[in-house]
Amino acid sequence: MSTPLEIKVQSEIGELEGVVLHTPGPEVENMTPETASRALYSDILNLSIAQSEYRQLSGVLGKITQTFQVNDLLTDALKNPQGKESIIRKICNHEKALHLQDDLMSTSAEDLAKILIQGVPLKVTDLTSFLSKDRFALPPLYNFYFTRDASMSVNNEVLIGKMANAVRDREAMVMESIFNFAPQFKTTICNPLDHKGFTDGVNIEGGDVLIARDDVLVIGNGCRTTSKGIDFILSRLLAQNEEKKRHIIIQELPSHPESFIHLDMVFTFLDKNKCMAYEPLILKPNKHQVVHIETQNGKVVKIYREEGLLPALKKLGFDLEPVICGGTKDEWTQEREQWHSGANFFSVGPGKVIGYGRNVNTIEEMNKHGFEVLEANDVIRGTRRPENYDKYVITLDGSELPRGGGGARCMTMPVRRKDVNW
Repeated sequence: MSTPLEIKVQSEIGELEGVVLHTPGPEVENMTPETASRALYSDILNLSIAQSEYRQLSGVLGKITQTFQVNDLLTDALKNPQGKESIIRKICNHEKALHLQDDLMSTSAEDLAKILIQGVPLKVTDLTSFLSKDRFALPPLYNFYFTRDASMSVNNEVLIGKMANAVRDREAMVMESIFNFAPQFKTTICNPLDHKGFTDGVNIEGGDVLIARDDVLVIGNGCRTTSKGIDFILSRLLAQNEEKKRHIIIQELPSHPESFIHLDMVFTFLDKNKCMAYEPLILKPNKHQVVHIETQNGKVVKIYREEGLLPALKKLGFDLEPVICGGTKDEWTQEREQWHSGANFFSVGPGKVIGYGRNVNTIEEMNKHGFEVLEANDVIRGTRRPENYDKYVITLDGSELPRGGGGARCMTMPVRRKDVNW
């Protein structure tokens, strides 16, 4: 067996050396218009089209770096008897499904990995189950192709997400099992649920956690990541008791519309000196505050408000030129493209990013800022070679995938990046 990959992510833009993906499967189709909102969807998806679009993402990344699929990783984790017993016990206790425990324990690792993601159908054995409107004893993980949220690589450890919605809790359990028991990785894990100081109200999702540099975190505070969740991350930094000064910059997010669920839906890093920004929230005066926390030697040195996210980052050496999501023509176009994840870019290296091509004004704006536009299918076929360009944006088709509520960054969980020469 190959040497396990050691987790190391100290920036948003370092050259990518490994990423965890999950190709959407039957779990995405196992919903109805009635249950879509419970699954955190605004609409139901066409699976065949979603998979076709996703193949562009996985195909491009397969050309650039090492990719890992959740289903394969989970299968390997479940082949470890301790891993299998641990995750079944946690899921059955948490989801009040102890009656399933024996059946799940007798299921092969390959089959168990599938049903823990795709759902366990409800068996009709009595009147209650016959009358139930639920089709599943364990519901499908409808949102799991957004691998960003349930676990985060932060420097040399993996932070397990504490999801804001119970329908996503099992995603975090699966990711914890993978990083504990799958042989592909070597890391330490931090799960808020395992810490003595855990209290209700601690919510952390990966779409809100951006690693600007090894000493700078940028975190969104909104409906998915709470102030208590950020305080938990702060407590972890304080516990390290490092002499080096560290910074957490918090951007407050609106509670509506739903496209603002995470910070990476309005702000992402593109290069050492460029970022993607949704102008009305990130660049214009508004009521959503930016707070800066400085820590050193295990203590909070200072906490104060900043004039804005970019001015705060500039003080720390990030002189970022904003590329405007939706272009600069009008705010209406900006709103439309932000809704379809127009700010949600995933970096595979400094100045080398992936995003949806449907956001034509955003892509045009990137081109004006020096990014060569490469279509995903051309990269996969080899007719356009990313290594021939200093800066590029690879465009993905996006008809069904964006309707799930996320873009390229949402669908990727990096596990290793090279250091950036700042």
